[in-house]
Amino acid sequence: MKVSEAMHRGVEWCGPDTTIPEIAKLFREKDIGAIPIGENDKLIGMVTDRDIVCRGIAEGKDVTALVARDVMSDHIIYCRDEDEVADAVRHMEHMQVRRVPVINASNRMVGILTLGDVSHAVPHELCGEFTEAVSAHH
Repeated sequence: MKVSEAMHRGVEWCGPDTTIPEIAKLFREKDIGAIPIGENDKLIGMVTDRDIVCRGIAEGKDVTALVARDVMSDHIIYCRDEDEVADAVRHMEHMQVRRVPVINASNRMVGILTLGDVSHAVPHELCGEFTEAVSAHH
């Protein structure tokens, strides 16, 4: 199965100067825990709820004054829409991530592949291995 068949389409994204309160509201409204960050039509990072906690709140920063660029992970891990889901899962396992943006042949973000998407698309054994791998302590 191709990633394009399993991924979640219609992913939202924000700019690097989007405030953390705006991102938190988006998380609540969309029931999501991560958002890709783009600038000049290029994917430059991801902000997760964990990033906000670990790089903002836990460091004693005023999160109302922070923007996405202040807390985002700038090392982008992604997959291609034409990749096999099993290959994408192995990559996600290796990198210990629960979600990855999906890029097409034109280098456009066309979706996101999440642990939930994988759980519906692959055999239970692979899903179990994946969950165990990404949930392991770093």
